Amino acid sequence: MPTDLPLRDAPPARLRGEIRAGRWSGHTSGLAQRHVQGNVVILPARWADDFLRYCQRNPKPCPLLAVSEPGACALPSLGEGIDIRSDLPRYRVWRRGELVEEPTDVRALWRDDLVTFVLGCSFSFEQALLDEGLVLRHVDEGKNVAMFRTSIATVPAGPFAGPLVVTMRPLRAAAAIRAIQITSRFPDVHGAPVHLGDPALIGIADLSRPDWGDAVEVRPDELPVFWACGVTPQAALAQARPEFCITHAPGAMLVTDLLNHQLAAF
Repeated sequence: MPTDLPLRDAPPARLRGEIRAGRWSGHTSGLAQRHVQGNVVILPARWADDFLRYCQRNPKPCPLLAVSEPGACALPSLGEGIDIRSDLPRYRVWRRGELVEEPTDVRALWRDDLVTFVLGCSFSFEQALLDEGLVLRHVDEGKNVAMFRTSIATVPAGPFAGPLVVTMRPLRAAAAIRAIQITSRFPDVHGAPVHLGDPALIGIADLSRPDWGDAVEVRPDELPVFWACGVTPQAALAQARPEFCITHAPGAMLVTDLLNHQLAAF
C-alpha cells in the first residue's frame, strides 16, 4: 500500500478508484473524511428477506443505508459509479458459516442472485466527535477501532441470531457525556453508545484482546465507551450458515458520496 498518497483528504470517488485498482487494501478509518462509510453484507436472494427483518429488529448494530436489487453491482443512492464487487479494500467470503478467503475483489465470485446490504458504520460519527475536539486514540495512532463480542443477544429473525458486537473508544468522563450527546444525533450510524464503564458487565473479559481491530490503551482517568458495531451481522451469518455470502473485512468499509452531516437526525 502506498504511504505517500493523501487518502485522508481524497474525495470518495478517487479513494474508490485507488481501492478498485488494488493500490489500497488497508482499513478506511480516517479516510475520505466527512463522508459516510458503510458495512457490507452480500447474500443470495433467498436469504435476503430474513436478513432484512434481522436488520429491522436490530437497528443499533444494523442500521440500513441501502439494499440493492438482486444481481445489481451499483448503489446509485450511495455514490456515482460504485461497483460493490471491487470498491471495498478487502472482503470476507463465507461458505456455510466458515470464513474461506479474504480477497480484495469479488468480481469472479459474483452471481445474479446476490443482494447487497449496506449498513451504517461508526466511522461516520467519528468526524462529528473530532469536530467537537474529542480525542480518538485509535485515529491518532493510525489503528483500526477495537471491536468485541458481547454477552448481549440480538433479536433473532429466521436463521439469523447471535451476539451484539461493539466498538470501544476510551474517553474521559466529560468527553464520554459529550460523545453520547453527539452520537445520539446519528441513529443511521449506530447512534448513542450501548454501554460505558465496566466491560465485564457486557461479557468482555480483556480490553487488550479485541476480537477484531487493534487494542488501544485505556488510561486510569478514562472510561471505555462502547457503541453497537456493524460487524454484528458477521456473527449472525456464522450462526445462520448460508451456503455462500460476502461481507466487508472488519475496518475495510465502502466509502460513499454521502456526507456525514446528511445523516444527522437533528
